[in-house]
Amino acid sequence: MAEVAGEHESNTMTKADLVEEVTRVTELPRKESEAVVETIFESIITALQADDKIEIRGFGSFRTRQRRGRTGRNPKTGAKVEVPPKKIPFFKPSKELKDYVNNPQAAGSSTSGAQD
Repeated sequence: MAEVAGEHESNTMTKADLVEEVTRVTELPRKESEAVVETIFESIITALQADDKIEIRGFGSFRTRQRRGRTGRNPKTGAKVEVPPKKIPFFKPSKELKDYVNNPQAAGSSTSGAQD
């Protein structure tokens, strides 16, 4: 996947880039690759809406956190505004992902098991 991110002009991987990578690796038709990527994203969103935690070993976990309500300010008028409590999505990367990001040479090696 690093090659795809490097090819994109702004160094940002988009959903279209992910679809292209799935198409390239799996040799599935583009429509099917698009359905795979969409299904993954929709599954994560549905689980977060239900307050479930998603854990992808070797990658990280997604969950929601509760943010407290607070008093904010309207930046234009300076008037006080009550900001209600809300849930926010939170991603915690795995140790393995952190290691890959900080040591890109290790990304090519096959490490499917947990490293301690």
